[in-house]
Amino acid sequence: MCQDHPFPEHLCSPVRQVAALLRAARCAVALSGAGISVPSGIPDFRSPESGLWEQVDPLVVASLNSFRRHPEVFYNWIRPLARSILEAQPNPTHVTLAQLEARQRLEAVITQNIDGLHQRAGSRRVYELHGHIREATCLRCHRVVSTDALIPTFVETGEIPHCPCGGVFKPNVVLFGEMLPEHAWDAAVELVERCDVLLVVGSSLEVSPAADLPLYATAHGAHLVIVNLTPTSLDGLAEVVIHEDVAAVLPRIGELVLAQ
Repeated sequence: MCQDHPFPEHLCSPVRQVAALLRAARCAVALSGAGISVPSGIPDFRSPESGLWEQVDPLVVASLNSFRRHPEVFYNWIRPLARSILEAQPNPTHVTLAQLEARQRLEAVITQNIDGLHQRAGSRRVYELHGHIREATCLRCHRVVSTDALIPTFVETGEIPHCPCGGVFKPNVVLFGEMLPEHAWDAAVELVERCDVLLVVGSSLEVSPAADLPLYATAHGAHLVIVNLTPTSLDGLAEVVIHEDVAAVLPRIGELVLAQ
């Protein structure tokens, strides 16, 4: 494999292992985290110096209680992230997962991300555990609106978006202190409990309850694969662990799977 492809020798064996597992899978599912979108220019949350939580207290800037009392704190924090999401394009990892689904080698993607890049890459079955920024809800009258115009205007002006009723619009993302979307969570649990391969890509597996999904999968006999730049607390449960840039590794895995 490595002789006819410019790929690091030490990754050949684990990449072949993952490809073999996906080719043989009856039901393969992917769980993606913030690391998958870093190559698209969207920062993750915990990388030293560049992580979104490095300079702030998450419970101050991104909790529901804080948002209700001081929405300007949340909006000041999220403005650079919102700009990054608007400018981002799907990278080869997003595209590979969409291709695997289209060729019926992947059942669905469960994601912790709010950026919508999986859908833009062509993935059709995407379950967003932490919500998304395509819509926003007024905390006063509960009106739900598209953010197609709202977010670009906010990014440009910095003005907090308000509903005609006077209430503040909150993007439909899950803040600390909020429940996960019931439909997405129930679907995710159902998928991991019946999959035979769970492919974790770009997730540090530090945020519950999403971090519990690999435990559900392995408890039901699934093969666990983790592709993440840094170690995770569940590496010891995984059949294959690859600590590399997902945007470099996953496309090669996809090539091998789809070549069969």
